[in-house]
Amino acid sequence: MATSNDIKNGSVLRIDGQLWAVTEFQHVKPGKGGAFVRTKMKNVVTGKIVDKTFNAGAKVEMANVDRSDMQYLYRDGTDFVFMDNDTYDQISVPESVVGDAANFLLESMTATVATNDGIPLYIELPPHVTLEITQTDPGLQGDRSTGGTKPATLETGYQIQVPLFLEAGVKVKVDTRDGSYLGRVND
Repeated sequence: MATSNDIKNGSVLRIDGQLWAVTEFQHVKPGKGGAFVRTKMKNVVTGKIVDKTFNAGAKVEMANVDRSDMQYLYRDGTDFVFMDNDTYDQISVPESVVGDAANFLLESMTATVATNDGIPLYIELPPHVTLEITQTDPGLQGDRSTGGTKPATLETGYQIQVPLFLEAGVKVKVDTRDGSYLGRVND
Protein backbone atom coordinates (compact mmCIF):
# COMPACT_ATOMS: atom_id res chain seq x y z
CA MET A 1 0.00 0.00 0.00
CA ALA A 2 1.18 3.47 -0.86
CA THR A 3 0.01 6.83 0.41
CA SER A 4 -1.49 9.77 -1.45
CA ASN A 5 1.92 11.48 -1.20
CA ASP A 6 3.31 8.88 -3.68
CA ILE A 7 0.86 9.88 -6.46
CA LYS A 8 2.52 11.18 -9.62
CA ASN A 9 1.49 11.74 -13.25
CA GLY A 10 1.24 8.36 -14.95
CA SER A 11 0.59 6.46 -11.70
CA VAL A 12 -2.14 3.85 -11.96
CA LEU A 13 -4.39 3.41 -8.92
CA ARG A 14 -6.85 0.62 -8.15
CA ILE A 15 -10.01 2.20 -6.73
CA ASP A 16 -13.15 0.10 -6.12
CA GLY A 17 -11.75 -2.68 -8.33
CA GLN A 18 -11.16 -0.37 -11.31
CA LEU A 19 -7.87 0.98 -12.67
CA TRP A 20 -7.42 4.76 -12.91
CA ALA A 21 -4.43 6.54 -14.49
CA VAL A 22 -3.45 9.86 -12.92
CA THR A 23 -3.23 12.55 -15.62
CA GLU A 24 -2.78 15.56 -13.29
CA PHE A 25 -2.05 15.95 -9.59
CA GLN A 26 -1.47 18.81 -7.20
CA HIS A 27 -0.37 18.75 -3.54
CA VAL A 28 -2.29 21.49 -1.73
CA LYS A 29 -1.34 22.86 1.70
CA PRO A 30 -4.02 25.38 2.70
CA GLY A 31 -3.39 27.88 5.50
CA LYS A 32 -6.13 26.29 7.57
CA GLY A 33 -6.80 22.57 7.87
CA GLY A 34 -4.89 19.54 6.61
CA ALA A 35 -3.04 19.13 3.37
CA PHE A 36 -4.60 17.16 0.51
CA VAL A 37 -3.87 15.88 -2.99
CA ARG A 38 -6.14 16.96 -5.85
CA THR A 39 -6.05 14.64 -8.89
CA LYS A 40 -7.56 14.26 -12.32
CA MET A 41 -7.80 10.59 -13.27
CA LYS A 42 -8.80 8.66 -16.38
CA ASN A 43 -10.38 5.22 -16.22
CA VAL A 44 -7.96 2.91 -18.05
CA VAL A 45 -10.73 0.75 -19.52
CA THR A 46 -13.61 3.15 -20.25
CA GLY A 47 -11.69 6.43 -20.74
CA LYS A 48 -13.95 8.31 -18.29
CA ILE A 49 -12.23 11.29 -16.61
CA VAL A 50 -12.96 12.25 -12.99
CA ASP A 51 -11.58 14.62 -10.36
CA LYS A 52 -10.79 13.07 -6.97
CA THR A 53 -9.29 14.52 -3.80
CA PHE A 54 -7.28 12.49 -1.28
CA ASN A 55 -6.31 13.56 2.24
CA ALA A 56 -2.55 13.79 2.72
CA GLY A 57 -1.17 10.45 3.84
CA ALA A 58 -4.33 8.50 2.89
CA LYS A 59 -3.70 4.91 1.83
CA VAL A 60 -4.07 4.21 -1.91
CA GLU A 61 -3.52 0.99 -3.83
CA MET A 62 -1.04 1.39 -6.69
CA ALA A 63 -1.52 -1.02 -9.60
CA ASN A 64 1.38 -2.48 -11.52
CA VAL A 65 1.01 -1.72 -15.23
CA ASP A 66 3.56 -3.19 -17.59
CA ARG A 67 4.08 -1.36 -20.87
CA SER A 68 5.99 -3.18 -23.57
CA ASP A 69 6.61 -2.60 -27.26
CA MET A 70 4.95 -5.33 -29.27
CA GLN A 71 4.63 -6.09 -32.95
CA TYR A 72 1.13 -6.45 -34.41
CA LEU A 73 0.98 -9.78 -36.25
CA TYR A 74 -2.56 -10.47 -37.47
CA ARG A 75 -6.25 -10.35 -36.67
CA ASP A 76 -7.85 -13.54 -35.32
CA GLY A 77 -11.64 -13.11 -35.42
CA THR A 78 -12.36 -10.20 -33.08
CA ASP A 79 -8.93 -10.35 -31.42
CA PHE A 80 -5.68 -8.69 -32.46
CA VAL A 81 -2.54 -10.80 -31.96
CA PHE A 82 0.63 -9.02 -30.80
CA MET A 83 4.12 -10.46 -30.22
CA ASP A 84 6.60 -9.27 -27.61
CA ASN A 85 9.78 -8.26 -29.47
CA ASP A 86 12.06 -9.52 -26.67
CA THR A 87 10.49 -12.80 -25.55
CA TYR A 88 8.50 -13.67 -28.70
CA ASP A 89 5.45 -14.37 -26.50
CA GLN A 90 2.16 -13.73 -28.26
CA ILE A 91 -0.85 -12.07 -26.66
CA SER A 92 -4.42 -11.73 -27.97
CA VAL A 93 -5.94 -8.30 -27.40
CA PRO A 94 -9.75 -8.01 -27.68
CA GLU A 95 -11.20 -5.56 -30.21
CA SER A 96 -12.81 -3.58 -27.37
CA VAL A 97 -9.36 -2.88 -25.88
CA VAL A 98 -7.76 -1.92 -29.21
CA GLY A 99 -10.61 0.51 -29.97
CA ASP A 100 -9.90 3.25 -32.53
CA ALA A 101 -6.26 2.16 -32.82
CA ALA A 102 -7.52 -0.57 -35.18
CA ASN A 103 -8.01 2.15 -37.83
CA PHE A 104 -4.24 2.68 -38.02
CA LEU A 105 -2.78 -0.80 -37.38
CA LEU A 106 -0.90 -2.56 -40.16
CA GLU A 107 0.74 -5.96 -39.89
CA SER A 108 4.30 -5.82 -38.45
CA MET A 109 3.65 -2.34 -36.97
CA THR A 110 5.02 -1.74 -33.46
CA ALA A 111 2.69 -0.51 -30.71
CA THR A 112 2.91 -0.24 -26.93
CA VAL A 113 0.64 -2.69 -25.13
CA ALA A 114 -0.14 -2.00 -21.46
CA THR A 115 -1.05 -4.99 -19.29
CA ASN A 116 -1.98 -5.56 -15.66
CA ASP A 117 -1.60 -9.11 -14.35
CA GLY A 118 -1.42 -10.38 -17.95
CA ILE A 119 -4.70 -8.67 -18.95
CA PRO A 120 -4.35 -6.12 -21.78
CA LEU A 121 -5.61 -2.67 -20.75
CA TYR A 122 -4.96 -0.40 -23.74
CA ILE A 123 -2.87 0.10 -26.87
CA GLU A 124 -0.65 3.14 -27.51
CA LEU A 125 0.31 3.92 -31.09
CA PRO A 126 3.00 6.38 -32.20
CA PRO A 127 1.62 9.94 -32.61
CA HIS A 128 1.53 9.51 -36.40
CA VAL A 129 1.70 6.68 -38.92
CA THR A 130 2.32 6.49 -42.66
CA LEU A 131 -0.49 4.86 -44.65
CA GLU A 132 -1.26 4.57 -48.35
CA ILE A 133 -4.43 5.92 -49.96
CA THR A 134 -6.19 3.03 -51.70
CA GLN A 135 -9.24 4.87 -53.06
CA THR A 136 -10.23 8.48 -53.61
CA ASP A 137 -12.01 10.49 -56.25
CA PRO A 138 -9.70 12.05 -58.83
CA GLY A 139 -8.86 15.70 -58.38
CA LEU A 140 -9.76 18.22 -61.07
CA GLN A 141 -7.35 20.60 -62.74
CA GLY A 142 -7.38 23.91 -60.86
CA ASP A 143 -8.40 22.35 -57.51
CA ARG A 144 -4.92 22.73 -56.08
CA SER A 145 -5.25 26.21 -54.62
CA THR A 146 -8.80 26.15 -53.23
CA GLY A 147 -7.85 24.45 -49.94
CA GLY A 148 -10.78 22.03 -50.22
CA THR A 149 -10.78 18.42 -49.07
CA LYS A 150 -12.25 15.14 -50.22
CA PRO A 151 -12.70 11.73 -48.57
CA ALA A 152 -9.98 9.12 -49.08
CA THR A 153 -9.87 5.48 -47.97
CA LEU A 154 -6.60 4.27 -46.46
CA GLU A 155 -5.09 0.78 -46.71
CA THR A 156 -6.58 -0.10 -43.30
CA GLY A 157 -10.08 0.75 -44.55
CA TYR A 158 -10.28 3.94 -42.48
CA GLN A 159 -11.56 7.07 -44.24
CA ILE A 160 -10.03 10.54 -43.76
CA GLN A 161 -10.27 13.96 -45.42
CA VAL A 162 -7.32 14.84 -47.68
CA PRO A 163 -6.51 17.77 -50.00
CA LEU A 164 -8.11 17.62 -53.46
CA PHE A 165 -4.83 17.07 -55.34
CA LEU A 166 -3.98 13.71 -53.69
CA GLU A 167 -4.64 10.51 -55.62
CA ALA A 168 -4.74 6.77 -54.92
CA GLY A 169 -1.33 5.19 -54.31
CA VAL A 170 0.08 8.21 -52.46
CA LYS A 171 1.45 7.68 -48.94
CA VAL A 172 0.25 10.14 -46.31
CA LYS A 173 1.09 10.84 -42.68
CA VAL A 174 -1.97 10.49 -40.38
CA ASP A 175 -2.35 11.64 -36.75
CA THR A 176 -3.36 8.57 -34.69
CA ARG A 177 -4.99 10.67 -31.95
CA ASP A 178 -7.69 12.27 -34.08
CA GLY A 179 -7.32 10.66 -37.53
CA SER A 180 -6.40 13.90 -39.30
CA TYR A 181 -4.24 14.27 -42.41
CA LEU A 182 -0.78 15.65 -41.57
CA GLY A 183 0.96 15.64 -44.93
CA ARG A 184 2.21 13.71 -47.92
CA VAL A 185 5.17 11.35 -47.51
CA ASN A 186 7.77 11.32 -50.26
CA ASP A 187 9.49 7.97 -50.76
